[in-house]
Amino acid sequence: MKKSVQIVILLGIMMASFSFKDQDAALKKSMEDGKGTYNAVCIACHMDSGQGIPNVFPPLAKSDYLMEDVDRAIESLIKGLSGEITVNEVKYNQVMPASGLNDKDIADVLNYVMNSWGNKAKSTLTAAKVAKVRASLK
Repeated sequence: MKKSVQIVILLGIMMASFSFKDQDAALKKSMEDGKGTYNAVCIACHMDSGQGIPNVFPPLAKSDYLMEDVDRAIESLIKGLSGEITVNEVKYNQVMPASGLNDKDIADVLNYVMNSWGNKAKSTLTAAKVAKVRASLK
């Protein structure tokens, strides 16, 4: 009996470890793809290290605004963003146009920025999650 319990526990640990490796590999691939999208679409305003342009374009690095609401971040890339926002206690009031990106590209670029420059997302964003948010906006 004791040996069978140990075997079950060991199998559970092995399965979890493979699952985490798969998740890590998927996140790494998504972030690599997202970095390319970031460099093509976002870097002009948010700069190479996500620091933004002080008092003009907000930082993505260590950004409280970005990290507190994933759905809002997705919506901002889908619809754009205008009006005053506060990021890390600093007010910004510029226009960010809709990105025109597809669901996968939005997931990838957000995985990149939400896991770079001092940010650490709680989970990996998927194209399915982006599609769900997009559908709710219609």
